Amino acid sequence: MWMNASAKRRVMVVGALLSGLLQPMAWGAEKQLRIGSLVPKNSVYHRQLLELGEVWKKGQDGAPKFNVYTDGSQGGEAEMTRRMRIGQLQGALLSVVGLREIEPSVAALQAMPLLFKTWEEVDYVREKMRPAMEKKFADKGFVVLSWGDAGWVRFFSKEPAARPDDYKKMKFFAWGAEADQQAIMKSLGYTPVPLEPTDILPAIQTGMISVVPSTPYFALATQIYNTAPYMLEINWAPIVGALVVTQKTWSEMSPELQVALRSASEKAGGVIRAQARKEVDEAVDAMKKRGLKVTTPTPAQMQEWNALADNLYPRIRGSMVPADTFDEVMQHLKTYRAGHAK
Repeated sequence: MWMNASAKRRVMVVGALLSGLLQPMAWGAEKQLRIGSLVPKNSVYHRQLLELGEVWKKGQDGAPKFNVYTDGSQGGEAEMTRRMRIGQLQGALLSVVGLREIEPSVAALQAMPLLFKTWEEVDYVREKMRPAMEKKFADKGFVVLSWGDAGWVRFFSKEPAARPDDYKKMKFFAWGAEADQQAIMKSLGYTPVPLEPTDILPAIQTGMISVVPSTPYFALATQIYNTAPYMLEINWAPIVGALVVTQKTWSEMSPELQVALRSASEKAGGVIRAQARKEVDEAVDAMKKRGLKVTTPTPAQMQEWNALADNLYPRIRGSMVPADTFDEVMQHLKTYRAGHAK
């Protein structure tokens, strides 16, 4: 269509304005990093994530936005995984409960009770499995930046208990996303109540549940021990986790930033592991001063717990943990223990 010179100039100006508007919008979408987690605000986990955020921001131009959402404000771990997939979050610090929503084989690091006896065993098996595990995550669109853990799971209950059968009359907190675990518990005569971690405190206060498998640090931070003042001193399983970001987010970073962030993440993972392991005993001591009553199983009672674990393994293999991964963990442990036999 014919235009005079004035009209052409107006079109050119409007086009330039639109171009200028659209570019910042696309740029802004790339310069936002939102990380979700269940970790408490101001905890060592939160502080390490904030430090990683500073590394990320230094590698960006303009005014990048970095946010860490703590205390489950973005939902449970399955929900945070969903949010990453649709772009509402770019990353998350997750335990195995959330990680297995991405890659089921990771459950082998946390879902096998009484299997690991020491942190050294956990570290050995994790590092042996790490390259292949991270490749599986990458194939599904996620990059693992670091691995961490949060202490051993102990049982906090409203009534004292020492033997496996003592807990059959109680109602257990169970992760809402872990249907396989709930089915196994029911088959053994236990009563799981599926909830999200943010629902634990009101649920135990109202009597909806009466026992919470939890790390001491989490029990202290959330004040669970005030309503469930009895703790069984048994290292049921380690809480293992990892910081993951989406492949899309990772690919938008420069190679230099990727190197810097990987280095900082490895360091953060080491800090988290060291601090979390130290906090197990510190948290128990702090709760004992405030009224926590600790039950230590006798050798005979410990035999009952080990027998329960042995009964659980065939049920876990092939359901909660893929059979080949289960067998791989067992082989790594066998190798480690052979080399460290006293």
